[in-house]
Amino acid sequence: MALGAVDLNLLVALRALLEEENVTRAGERLDLGQPAMSAALARLRRHFGDELLVRVGRDFELTPFARSLLPQVRESVRLLGDAMRVTGGFDPATSTSSLTVALSDYALAVLHEPVRRRIKAVAPGVRLAFTELGDDLLGSERALLRQDLLVGPPGYGFAGQHLELFRDRLVCVADGSNPYLLGGFLGLEAFRRMPHAVAVFPGGVPTPADRAVAELGIDRRVSIRVHGFLPLLFAVRGTDAVAVVPERIARRFAGDALVVVEPPFPPTEMTEAAWWHPSRQDSPAHRWFLSVLHEVAVELR
Repeated sequence: MALGAVDLNLLVALRALLEEENVTRAGERLDLGQPAMSAALARLRRHFGDELLVRVGRDFELTPFARSLLPQVRESVRLLGDAMRVTGGFDPATSTSSLTVALSDYALAVLHEPVRRRIKAVAPGVRLAFTELGDDLLGSERALLRQDLLVGPPGYGFAGQHLELFRDRLVCVADGSNPYLLGGFLGLEAFRRMPHAVAVFPGGVPTPADRAVAELGIDRRVSIRVHGFLPLLFAVRGTDAVAVVPERIARRFAGDALVVVEPPFPPTEMTEAAWWHPSRQDSPAHRWFLSVLHEVAVELR
């Protein structure tokens, strides 16, 4: 079949259908209604002589042929985009692109100021939006398509490709008048007996702090649970509780009412990385944004 006989818009629809594995989500991604997306799927099925998407219970699955087709479709869309791009690149100085990053409150506290500062200096028209981490992001490349980047630690099941951004270590924070502290020191026995404030994240994933304490065999007496690390810095004030948090935010918010003490367990390091869907790898805007993050990462080291 001649290329002129093929509607190239179907190639974009095909990639969305294969990556989303769902007609409704593919339509939302392309800003098309379900009837238009269903019609595109029908045309693609006729073209390939394959169902491409088959219903299994309440969900859809790709056929073996569709799964084998996905890498070729991604590459074809990339090449087509390169061929049609007039400027052949991305100019941050004039761009009005929007970029979305999903991350924790902790990563936001560390990255927000240096990233915003760099973007304002070289790309004043680029809009940057930060969103919270969703519980469907673990292990799902498809979920990564909803944002340009995700920031999270390696070893927790995030999919896609990644770039290490910064490292941190865990420390303890407590109210300055906490009776379990002796001369600014926190012993292991006191750590076992005192109440704990802990952070919870979507999906109930254990944090690096949870893992460090679990390795000590300590069954914590949890008195406070909050969503994210940042609220812990305020939740322990005026209480006898202790919280284990990353040092970067602990030092930033420490003061007369909040003290930072060395944890009574071996030094524990944590890493934050940027993750992205493989289909974004060749986007000039994506590559530029990664370069900005790399500059920030060098600064944070």
